[in-house]
Amino acid sequence: MFDGFELMWCEGDGVRLRVRRGGDGPAVLLLHGHPRTHVTWHRVAPLLAAAGHTVVCPDLRGYGRSAKPPTDPRHRPYSKRAMAGDCLTLMRGLGHERFAVVGHDRGAYVASRLALDHPEAVAALSVLDAVPIAEALRRCDATFAARWWHWFFLGQTDKPAERVIDADPDAWYRATPEHMGAEAYDDFRRAVHDPATVHAMCEDYRAGLGIDREHDEADRREGRRIACPLQVLWAADDDMGDLYGDVPGVWRDWAAGHLEGGPIDSGHHMAEEAPEQLAAALAEFWRSGRRWA
Repeated sequence: MFDGFELMWCEGDGVRLRVRRGGDGPAVLLLHGHPRTHVTWHRVAPLLAAAGHTVVCPDLRGYGRSAKPPTDPRHRPYSKRAMAGDCLTLMRGLGHERFAVVGHDRGAYVASRLALDHPEAVAALSVLDAVPIAEALRRCDATFAARWWHWFFLGQTDKPAERVIDADPDAWYRATPEHMGAEAYDDFRRAVHDPATVHAMCEDYRAGLGIDREHDEADRREGRRIACPLQVLWAADDDMGDLYGDVPGVWRDWAAGHLEGGPIDSGHHMAEEAPEQLAAALAEFWRSGRRWA
């Protein structure tokens, strides 16, 4: 995997991240979702590097082999603001003051928080299979609760989900080496069999139901929007369209400028299932930057 990429460890503000970097050119940061690691990008990252980009893929705080700091009662160490801060420190440490960001699933919340909190750093934002956390919770209905019940299960503290997941991680997180690739599957399985990682991933969801929503709602009240061009992509074979209909439309009130988007012909894990189509859509979005002025 990741031929020509360097595997490194980067530390900032006391949080150590496992990072993969390769390519040369304008920088792009790829942020994975739950329960994956940065290795989910192993089919996309080389395509973007070949298209002329420096590609940086970290394990987010709490995921994979990155640091898992102690939590607090408000789950602030696992807020998307804290994770976005890690990403900004990482990219600046690598010499990238301004860069594109792509986030999938939970990584999309980190990516959008990075764009909202640090607009000077984010040149373009692509969110994959996500709407803002505050929007998802505000629009929550019986259909959302039935399909995305894991948000509320993983977010519990009185009856923590970790005990259920740790009893049989393979049964809970159903994935196959045929689907992911053998090496990617091995990396994924190592992560989900680590109780510290499972706990940190649950903390991510606990933060999502509380402090992350508070941050989103504060942005809404204060009129903060995503300043950079925004691309919204979703998996045609997943349920974003069923839940929200006009998915880019959900983001319209959050975007200050250019907004575009469309479906990718895949299931939820589009970087693994449709890497060529996804890489092409991202590259075209960045190439079209001359239209955004």
